[in-house]
Amino acid sequence: MILGDGDPTDGDLDTLDGLFRRAGVRRPDVLALCDAPHRADRAPRRLTFAEADRAISGVASRLRALGLMNDSIVAIQLGNTVESVVALLGVLRAGMIAVPLPVLWRQLEMVNALLPLGPKAIITAGRIGAYAHVDIAMHVAAELFPVRHVCAFGKDLPDGVVPLDDVFEAPRTDLADASRLDNPAAHVAVITFEVGSQGYAAVARSHAELVAGGLAVFLESGLPSDAALLSTIPPSTFGGLCATLTPWLLSGGSLHLHHGFDAEAFFDQCADIAGGAVIVPGPVLTPLAETGELQGLSHVLALWRAPERMAVATPWQGAAALTDIACFGEIAVCAGARGDDGMPAAIPLGAVHAPRAEAHGPTLLETIRTRAGTLAMRGAMVPKMPFPPGIERSGSAFFAPEEDGFVRTGFVCRLNEDGQGVVITGTADGLASVGGYSFRAADIEARVTKIDAQATLTTVPDALLGQRLAGEGRERTSAFLQALGFNPLVSGAFRRRKAADAA
Repeated sequence: MILGDGDPTDGDLDTLDGLFRRAGVRRPDVLALCDAPHRADRAPRRLTFAEADRAISGVASRLRALGLMNDSIVAIQLGNTVESVVALLGVLRAGMIAVPLPVLWRQLEMVNALLPLGPKAIITAGRIGAYAHVDIAMHVAAELFPVRHVCAFGKDLPDGVVPLDDVFEAPRTDLADASRLDNPAAHVAVITFEVGSQGYAAVARSHAELVAGGLAVFLESGLPSDAALLSTIPPSTFGGLCATLTPWLLSGGSLHLHHGFDAEAFFDQCADIAGGAVIVPGPVLTPLAETGELQGLSHVLALWRAPERMAVATPWQGAAALTDIACFGEIAVCAGARGDDGMPAAIPLGAVHAPRAEAHGPTLLETIRTRAGTLAMRGAMVPKMPFPPGIERSGSAFFAPEEDGFVRTGFVCRLNEDGQGVVITGTADGLASVGGYSFRAADIEARVTKIDAQATLTTVPDALLGQRLAGEGRERTSAFLQALGFNPLVSGAFRRRKAADAA
């Protein structure tokens, strides 16, 4: 803990929890985490570093008290709220492996993704928006034998669910020792999921790899120490972790979280962090800038989950320094500050320094253009091996780099004018990206057709989402898909189309 455990060791400083404790030791009474003012489920939380530290240790102690051991896998499905950060860091402080899940995932996706991992617990909330996510977690636990505990924030939880709200009120907890004898930064910290031809493939990252990805963003953007950051990006993917969580830990400032877009609340938050930085999806950058509400900010970070859309981005004319973060699935991120022309920079070929303009800066990424005209990457942030060990022989989907350490992203690219960089021109083969959620469109359509032989599901362009799903089927197709645990983007595609037709 910050108060009482002394300074972290040099090895611990390379972990996410070590970075948090270093910031907390320096400024324990300064605001660390802050919810959006429009939370519907409860009053927004505002925690200092000391208060957040106490809650993080409370989560860690609760998990250890349940009998979970080092390297136990704990799934987390929470909104972009204070609880999500506290839960993730609490899992890591307990010496376990965190598996953050997208909020829109439902039972079907959660079971398919988690099955090869054997998670021991799930952390969620009683409700997130209109959905009772604790019920979803309990259904998932019933299907996955290794899951022994469902933990949740919120009130009126079902019997058998371990409540977590009291970690914010409890006094200091003496945490059982979860330290390691070897280098803690080299251990797997977080698992996210890449969509592959066989389904969801687990992508495991060590602390060091996560820090490398966030460091690339932090250095390229020029964020100052103790910066106030406002993020609309949840830390449930590698891109979200690198754009939000790790830069906050490296800066040691305050992290303001915005869950579910509410324009009035978002602009109020922008005013609250005047002179700070905001992190938003790349496609909404232009409409947000046109409101004039971003004028008081010093930095803007734009996360492009569909990096091919950067090629048609609008020139940036704002006063704030803008940094684009091209996200290549769960493989890597590549940050680039906008130049005098206001346009996104090309992806460099070869060694990518952080920041790019500093030839002697750390090299955190290396890129090549393959003979097939696609982008491949390797480096300090790129995952190195399949997970869990032995999954290659299981028949399940798995992630693996090539023998040379490069990972083929599948994104089509062309050389820029000087031949020193590339511009992304096409998506990975067969993937549809809807507001940051990736689908293999043919697989989803095949599953839908099994439920309704008359149903059709297609992707259509969308100005903000990149693509959206549009479906036609029987009157109750949407309800069937929702009951079977399909992602709301899939089940809702039929409901939205029906509503549009009726209008």
